[in-house]
Amino acid sequence: MWWWSSSSTKVRSNLERFLRGITPKPPSSSLSKSCENDLNSLWTQHSKDETEYFRLSELWDCFDELSAYGLGSKVELNNGESVMQYYVPYLSAIQLYTSKPPAFSRNQSDVADFESECWSDDSEIEKLSRSTSSGSSKIWDTVSDDLTYDTPSSMRDKLGSIEFQYFESAKPHLRVPLTTKVIELAKKYPRLLTLRSVDLSPASWMAIAWYPIYHIPSGKTNKDLSTCFLSYHTLSSALQGNLVEGDDNNNKSMEEETLWCDDEPVVTKRLPLAPFGLVTYKMQGGLWEKQESGDQERLVYLGCAAESWLKQLNVHDHHDYSFFSVNKSL
Repeated sequence: MWWWSSSSTKVRSNLERFLRGITPKPPSSSLSKSCENDLNSLWTQHSKDETEYFRLSELWDCFDELSAYGLGSKVELNNGESVMQYYVPYLSAIQLYTSKPPAFSRNQSDVADFESECWSDDSEIEKLSRSTSSGSSKIWDTVSDDLTYDTPSSMRDKLGSIEFQYFESAKPHLRVPLTTKVIELAKKYPRLLTLRSVDLSPASWMAIAWYPIYHIPSGKTNKDLSTCFLSYHTLSSALQGNLVEGDDNNNKSMEEETLWCDDEPVVTKRLPLAPFGLVTYKMQGGLWEKQESGDQERLVYLGCAAESWLKQLNVHDHHDYSFFSVNKSL
């Protein structure tokens, strides 16, 4: 993404460090050619030699330590000092679109109406490509070609049906960390652990609320240390190569991690799921908006992307987004 780094140097702003810190990187697997025939052809990137994917269980594993101890992100203060600010992640919202039509109902307090159509206007679907980055539009352009003439059933073929969705509505102090919530939801919906990113439509997404819990050293009173964040991430393999970037020097969407086992290097590929949208709450000072780093543009871009995404998916019951949007500067 164009906002991923302000320059080729390793000097990054507080916002850049935070965005990198909240990017989960599940391990990647390659899909065999024989299995590719079982996938929705509109949800695969034919330009790639291999189809990479991850299982949702591997994604949730990325949040184990963060749910237990918090995410630590270095924040440089205006007086030249710095602190390590810790945030706890909460699952704020998730929608999983698949080729499988919803066949059963669940508790409405956990899952919203499964049967409702999420696209209210055929002509609006093309706009979804512009709610993320310009590079991501290729997949959505394919999905939305000649969409004006599509029937509702044809739209479902291209975008899938909502198989599962959850929107958190409890107050922050009454919530459980992300990993605990996922385990809780998986008892009612086991596929929350077993689905693969290649099984998911490009419309699949999740939102994570990041609330500050403490900072080291303690005693600092800067108001921006109480800023809360709401990040948005796509979950489908169809958009991963376009929405995320790895190393600054080569702009790869795939990252490699080298582990050593019995003195032999073992390379693990990972798929970074960088946030395509971000909304803030209680942001007042200048710690997160360094002009020289382009942070203001980043925040505007990411905020608009989140708003556009929710509008195009006709999402009206995302409680955290409504609260953050109304109270962003309180």
